Amino acid sequence: MLELSSEASVLAGILLLAAITVESGGFFLTQIARGGVPATPFQQSFARAGHGHAGMFITLGLIAIVLTDATTLDGAAAWVARGGIPAAAILMPAGFFFSSMGKGRTEPNRLIALVWLGALSLTAGLATLGIGLLTA
Repeated sequence: MLELSSEASVLAGILLLAAITVESGGFFLTQIARGGVPATPFQQSFARAGHGHAGMFITLGLIAIVLTDATTLDGAAAWVARGGIPAAAILMPAGFFFSSMGKGRTEPNRLIALVWLGALSLTAGLATLGIGLLTA
């Protein structure tokens, strides 16, 4: 039987509950697609990108949590490996959503920087976990 560390169990529980917000975001996305919520083509594409990234990175984050427990990583390295991908699941979608908010917006505002912060978090988590698995 697979036994998760307490850190992994807590983070996995949080991510599973966070997946409910992705589900509700899907409902909002259907409202945009049906014309119930006015949005420019730019806003529509950013809404789709934010929703897709959120769901995919939550799923990948759950896998990373389990895999981190299969390494010998500890301390800060374990937290980066376990948390980098879930942080990207928050930062990147937030960048897509917040940078496209506002009536009639056709280009991103400065909050697009959150997408790039998420990309850095994702890279750090993937690299740390990958190295941790190769050296375990």
